[in-house]
Amino acid sequence: MNESNFGVNSAGQRELVITRVFDAPRALVWQVWTDPKHIMRWWGPNGFSNSSCESDLRVGGRFHLNMSAPDGATYPCKGIYREIAEPERIVYESEADESHPCGAGLPPRSLVTLTFAESDGKTTLTLHTSFESEARRDAANKAGFSGSWTECLERLGEYLNS
Repeated sequence: MNESNFGVNSAGQRELVITRVFDAPRALVWQVWTDPKHIMRWWGPNGFSNSSCESDLRVGGRFHLNMSAPDGATYPCKGIYREIAEPERIVYESEADESHPCGAGLPPRSLVTLTFAESDGKTTLTLHTSFESEARRDAANKAGFSGSWTECLERLGEYLNS
């Protein structure tokens, strides 16, 4: 069962923090977040699908996902893993793709830190995004960053429960 505990806040002028509690053990949430065959099933806001996903889950490894919008537009999501501490923490940096300020969930020139904390069989996922500037944070949000992640994490919760 999916928990409704969800929040978005600005941690600082250049940051956004999104949290979500899942009624699932941390090992499962980690696996579904890191395995491309699972990522393909839930990544993206409602109505979006994924045509490909590659993930080399190691420091220096690359992440590349092609997310397709309902109108047929493709949004590449590319990043480089900077830190992996299984099953607690992932840090990745987006590659500088300036074509869209939200960058399919990885805004250009941003650093994302994910933490997975387990308590009583539930997992709190925290997605902390540091932007290059406050203007880039605002542009990403205007392009749908927070709302898209809200929907994406809803899809993740549904997938965990299926």
